[in-house]
Amino acid sequence: MSDTEAVINEIEGYLLWEAEKERARTRADAFCAGLPWLTDTQRSEVERRYCQDQHHATQAYLERIAARSAALRTEYDGAYQALRRRLITAYLSATMAVAVLVALVAAGLTAR
Repeated sequence: MSDTEAVINEIEGYLLWEAEKERARTRADAFCAGLPWLTDTQRSEVERRYCQDQHHATQAYLERIAARSAALRTEYDGAYQALRRRLITAYLSATMAVAVLVALVAAGLTAR
């Protein structure tokens, strides 16, 4: 991966994380709106804890996705390598068969 791609990925990750934080704040506000009896201090604490819990849950979810992605990459790379070996083997076998056939035909033509 080039430096430019790495920077773009990092910026994209930052923007996605900031969007997730904003969604958590929005959900926290909506949650607290359903609890009108909360004082301002209580509301602030509930929002803070809600966002904190959501951030931890999101981070754990993203870590699970990253681990699964790495496992799939390894699995698919293995399958690709096996398929590539089979394809090369088939190609070489076909090439050898054609070479033998050409040699037999050439030997048959010169024998006449």
